[in-house]
Amino acid sequence: MKSIQERISIDSEIRFGKPCIEGARIAVVDILGWLASDMSTEEIVEDIPSLKREDILAALAFAANRENK
Repeated sequence: MKSIQERISIDSEIRFGKPCIEGARIAVVDILGWLASDMSTEEIVEDIPSLKREDILAALAFAANRENK
């Protein structure tokens, strides 16, 4: 299983440098917004099959780590 650091990337050329799921143009903030709008992990994965449950958990962990700094 990939670690958080391997699942989240920051590249100034992709999504204006927002933290994104590695290999996808899906930003952590997008995932947080979907979860905040009451989408379940299963619904997100169903809508975007390239995402895995672990990607969503990595986005949450990344946001929590950022908030903790």
